[in-house]
Amino acid sequence: MSDPRVFFAAERTMLAWVRSGITLMALGFVVAKFGLFLTLLAPGAAHDLITHQWLSDMLGMLLVISGAVVILCAQYNHRLYVRTLPAVDVPPMALPWLTSVLSISVAMAGLLLAIDLMMF
Repeated sequence: MSDPRVFFAAERTMLAWVRSGITLMALGFVVAKFGLFLTLLAPGAAHDLITHQWLSDMLGMLLVISGAVVILCAQYNHRLYVRTLPAVDVPPMALPWLTSVLSISVAMAGLLLAIDLMMF
């Protein structure tokens, strides 16, 4: 007997990991840009802030990259899990590849954001 709830639970879990990865990437962006904000806010103490701005830039970039890695690992884990399910538990879907495309494109956007943070 077919039980699609198992598959949909796996989908929800994977999407929760994607949401967590996006949160890490957003936090990394905020951390990286907050150092720049502090530099612009205190022009008199700019020398001290500029010497420590690389720390917030590096931490922000690491958070963005870790968010992208979390999403890619979640996608990989999801694919492995779905392969173990019996065929009757996997519901016929119009676009079965859509979940993969979504998670990989979000992870690539995160990696592009990390590259952008390195450049500026």
